[in-house]
Amino acid sequence: MPYSALIIDDEELTLRTISRGLRQDGFEVFTALSGEDGLKLFHEEKPDLILLDIVLPGIDGVEVLRQIKQANPTAIVVMMSAYHMVERAVEAMKLGAFDYLVKPFPRDDMMAVLQRAEEVLTLRVRVRDSVESEKGRYNFGRVITHNQVTIKMLEVARKAAESDHTTILIQGESGTGKGVLARAIHYASPRSAMPLLELNCAALPDALLESELFGYEPGAFTDARRRKEGLLERASGGTLFLDEIANMSASVQAKMLRVLEEGTFMRLGGTATIKVDIRLVAATNDQLRNAITQGRFREDLYYRLNVVQLYIPPLRERREDIVPLALEILQHLNHELKKNFTGFSHGAADLLEQYHWPGNIRELRNVIERTMILTPEGEVEADHLPEEIRDQHEEKRAGEPFSVVDISPTGEQFLSLREMEDHYIDQVLAATRNNKTQASRILGIHPTSLQRRLKGKSSE
Repeated sequence: MPYSALIIDDEELTLRTISRGLRQDGFEVFTALSGEDGLKLFHEEKPDLILLDIVLPGIDGVEVLRQIKQANPTAIVVMMSAYHMVERAVEAMKLGAFDYLVKPFPRDDMMAVLQRAEEVLTLRVRVRDSVESEKGRYNFGRVITHNQVTIKMLEVARKAAESDHTTILIQGESGTGKGVLARAIHYASPRSAMPLLELNCAALPDALLESELFGYEPGAFTDARRRKEGLLERASGGTLFLDEIANMSASVQAKMLRVLEEGTFMRLGGTATIKVDIRLVAATNDQLRNAITQGRFREDLYYRLNVVQLYIPPLRERREDIVPLALEILQHLNHELKKNFTGFSHGAADLLEQYHWPGNIRELRNVIERTMILTPEGEVEADHLPEEIRDQHEEKRAGEPFSVVDISPTGEQFLSLREMEDHYIDQVLAATRNNKTQASRILGIHPTSLQRRLKGKSSE
């Protein structure tokens, strides 16, 4: 894609020469003869690249650089200086200049610097496009729920996301979507254009977890041959998501407490204090209160983490969400697997709603994917679902206590199970004055399931 460049130099010949080379390379070019004019153009045109002479009338190039970096810390600025001004060029590099060219410089030198700058610009465009894609994928508006507890939790999460330093603790069973919620928080926050890095604390041994988080200096341990930046440094300015935080060792917990209290840490084997600016989002499927009582988790770290607590209910407590989630997963997998499934039959939908889902949404997705792979396209029928779901349903029905309904003076006749269910539904509808939303809550089924049942009953 075409990029724009701003050249600030008080020599018109230099402006013309560099402009010609940049235009040949496809750049849109703006020029200024002074620092003041250059700053004005910088704010008006927002160029992708700035070539800036150090010696300028009025404001010198180093001061112009300082003001540009204050306005846009990621601006790519290439300094230009005469040979005797190299020390000033080095000073500019410390202020964040991308590179410098010593006048008079050959075209090849300039093109080499421009090529590196273009590589950075291209990478930034890719990152920006990726961020926009992730924003579309992970946003609160795409969360499917009719569950009041979950709806209220999402309202709190939205507000917490707006405060870019607030530490957030997400609790919930495995598979409930804690990672999805953490990503939605990041992409709804002021930090969305900065990195989101993730680490599962349960997936690594203690020593490796520590080096991944904090990085290390050469010689910190046997295989540490060169310096490595940890996730804390790489996530600076953005969000660090630590899943299964209850699995941290005591030493790592102590270091993380310092990060949260002071915003500083040291690499393994290092002596320099490094300052970081991150938002920490932590998650666990453990009861941290119990872990504190058992001596497995620091109480002071718990309070630092627990500024905003978000609890995601398990799927068995969100039965009204099961079928809508299943349909969303089905459509997504249709695209991914290049299949054409149209939905779930009444029987299949009822089985999905009544299953207890110990693996929550992750298990629901796995079940649907397996079903789509093993069965013909079209509507998913009850007998297409895995045996454990069908068996769970039958066991539940076999173990339920039934009340005998007397429909004759002698009590000799009994209703079938289907008739008993219909009779109970009628009673609940009568008690709620035909309020189907309230009735479905009492019955423990989704409103769409109740509608299907009533429709099937009326057609009998």
